[in-house]
Amino acid sequence: MKAWAKIDGALADYVDGNWLRDSAVKRRLREETARLSAGGMQIAAHQGQQMALLARAMGARRAVEVGTFTGYSSLCLAEALPVDGKLWCCDVSEEWTRIARRAWKEAGVESRIELTIGPALGTLDWLLAQGLAGQLDLAFIDANKDDYDAYYERCLKLVRPGGLLLIDNVLWGGSVANLEIDDRDTKAIRALNAKLKADERVDLALFAVGDGMTCALKR
Repeated sequence: MKAWAKIDGALADYVDGNWLRDSAVKRRLREETARLSAGGMQIAAHQGQQMALLARAMGARRAVEVGTFTGYSSLCLAEALPVDGKLWCCDVSEEWTRIARRAWKEAGVESRIELTIGPALGTLDWLLAQGLAGQLDLAFIDANKDDYDAYYERCLKLVRPGGLLLIDNVLWGGSVANLEIDDRDTKAIRALNAKLKADERVDLALFAVGDGMTCALKR
């Protein structure tokens, strides 16, 4: 039975008016990012709020983010952590993350975030080498799609049983359902989606927010 709501136009305005809890920092960050040529990579405001709610509901204290961009998702997650919480962020761009650092400072959460500039697989391997396997509460994956499977496997090792892995862009603008589209990114997302369905290491749900976000609970 298919029951996916289509939210746009006046209904989208209603949703924003009744469910979105916003802040001046978040609004400014969204607006600044939207002006960038790559602004479409920014997650939706409702998605960030949903991620923060999940982090608070599970009492998350330590998390990792693969793909930080200008910092909207990390801002939402860091605000949901306690004052002594820790969010490890992975990105390759000094330019984009300068915007992120400014927003984190303005929101008062910069002390909770450790950003590493460099290939995320190396950073995740470093975290595992530090003895953090099974120690993190939450992972958010939103970086280059060709490495999604590798990110997933490393984050699954880092997250504790009962922890969450959130994976963005799993609908890929609908391309995953169009078999005539076979570029590397689309094929990588399709492959991970199929793998997750059969992966008995996790419980699984799809959140129809933004470009589709998988929520996997580590057993």
